[in-house]
Amino acid sequence: MRTGGRWCVLQGNGPRASPPGYAATYQTVIDDAREEGKLIIYAATDTSVIRSLLKDFEAMYGIKIEYNDMNSTELYNRYISENAASSASADVLWSSAMDLQMKLVNDGLIASYASPEASSIPQWAQYQQQAFGTTYEPLAIVDNKRLVPAGDVPQTRAALINLLQTQSAKYKGKITTYDIEKVGVGFNALTQDARVNPQMTWQLVDAIGATGPKLLSSTGAMMERISSGENLIGYNILGSYAFSRAKKDPSIGYVYPKDYALVVSRIVTISKKAKHPNAAKLWLDYQLSKRGQTLIANQANPFSIRSDVEGETAMVALQQQLGDSLKPIPISAGLLVHLDQAKRLEFMKRWQQAIKR
Repeated sequence: MRTGGRWCVLQGNGPRASPPGYAATYQTVIDDAREEGKLIIYAATDTSVIRSLLKDFEAMYGIKIEYNDMNSTELYNRYISENAASSASADVLWSSAMDLQMKLVNDGLIASYASPEASSIPQWAQYQQQAFGTTYEPLAIVDNKRLVPAGDVPQTRAALINLLQTQSAKYKGKITTYDIEKVGVGFNALTQDARVNPQMTWQLVDAIGATGPKLLSSTGAMMERISSGENLIGYNILGSYAFSRAKKDPSIGYVYPKDYALVVSRIVTISKKAKHPNAAKLWLDYQLSKRGQTLIANQANPFSIRSDVEGETAMVALQQQLGDSLKPIPISAGLLVHLDQAKRLEFMKRWQQAIKR
């Protein structure tokens, strides 16, 4: 994710027939999408991370993509504002802030679409033909391998609490996590922590708050600070980013908590006011297809959610590695609980009291 939107344009002219296994009538979607000629995506995923997917889609269908990269809260607020003003906006919204995506569905702003690829993703990863999970990303505890002794690396939340309480001087000012006031994915992750184990969650928030943490709105910024040693440990960081960075940066280590590892899925939705609705359908189907998911798993950063995709960053491999500790966050109306104004204010007040001492 990144603060501050930016976009890239890709275009091409490669013809493409209806994918194997699709109904013959799907050719109309392809033809109409090519006639529309353009697709506008608002996403909370770095352009550099997803470029291979964008280029492959462009080469297949010859549709120009305008890809706007911003953080999850900025994405939501920008779309809401533009939608209210009936001004030009996104055709597709793709975000790891699962609760904010579900709020768009709940508020009647998202189109329904019976994707031919829906049967290839888990039932918990889709909602009423309007919201579809595209990735399978456990949240991680990230550490600086050069500066954090192996024996200090916390394998569970209880171990992290103990570390921060018993070595408070060493880790003072050295912990980083999302600023949940500014980043939707951070707010959703922490509220889901509280759903799984409320007592442990608030004990951990208190322990982190006592260190004087660095609160950030970008996963990339947290990774940079941990790599440099400005911070030593990061909590609730998207595991896909940690995995990718650790492959090329020997300073980065990470663990998926053994007590439980929440699994976030980046949700893709189609705007009800999409100016390029067929291009949006084509992108959604491509993103969920085996071809698109294989690219997600093996060339892009996020992890694949299809069970028929292979590789160490595919869902099946993660399930084999982590087993029952994985706790996928279902795409359901339950995501809306803490977006209720009273509940959100109560949750935020409790967090602020602990974090902003």
